[in-house]
Parts: sequence; structure tokens; C-alpha cells
Amino acid sequence: MAAVRFDVPEPDAFTRAYWDAAAEGRLLLRRCGACGRAHHYPREFCPHCWSDDVIWDRATGRATLYTWSVVHRNDLPPFGERVPYVAAVVELAEGPRMMTEVVECPAGELRAGMEVEVAFRDGVPVFRPAWE
Repeated sequence: MAAVRFDVPEPDAFTRAYWDAAAEGRLLLRRCGACGRAHHYPREFCPHCWSDDVIWDRATGRATLYTWSVVHRNDLPPFGERVPYVAAVVELAEGPRMMTEVVECPAGELRAGMEVEVAFRDGVPVFRPAWE
């Protein structure tokens, strides 16, 4: 029997497009046709104007680091194998903030406002420094 994972939700009919795109290395957001604003987490309506005229839209994958915390203990699989890791909130170039993990950067080098870009680990979006 496969181990239960606590790092990804179970996709349903509505979120399957998001997770399928992530498995292909694409980050999707929802965008409102009425007010034009993007939002994340995915919802069937716009949280800004309440319109149900929302579509999936490809994100640029660029963001800035808003805040983070270094996690040193987590007993749920697969997190125990990853400690310490950086749990973070990034502000996407499209506007919404997103909870994620920052990878490929020592915690001591993280700075609020630093540029990051999306990467994918096992079909899950994570972010890494955007080294130009």
C-alpha cells in the first residue's frame, strides 16, 4: 500500500486542470473575465467581484518572496525527509499570493522581496531564486 502524502491535496474534477498542468511544468491561476484580476487558490468564482466568469490562465512563474519560515520538525510524510525546509508565501507577478516552498537557496540568503521563479518537484509547484 502506498504511503499517505500530506503535501498535495487529492485532485477533484475542478482542480484536476491545475494539477495536470503542474505535472507538465506549467503554473495556472484563475483569471476573472469580468474584472480581469487573477486569484489563487483556484475557485469557481472571482473573490474580488464574485463573477463566475473565470478561466484558467497560465502564470509567468515569476514572483517575489513575501515571507517565510524555516521548518525544522515535521513528522508527516514526506516532510520528515525534507527538514529543514523553507515554507513561504510568494507574491506572484500577476498579483495573488501563494503558499509554497523555497528550494535551492540556503535559509540565511533569503530576503523579503527577492525574485523567485517557479520550479516543479513531483508535480508540485515550488519556488527557487531567479538567478539572472
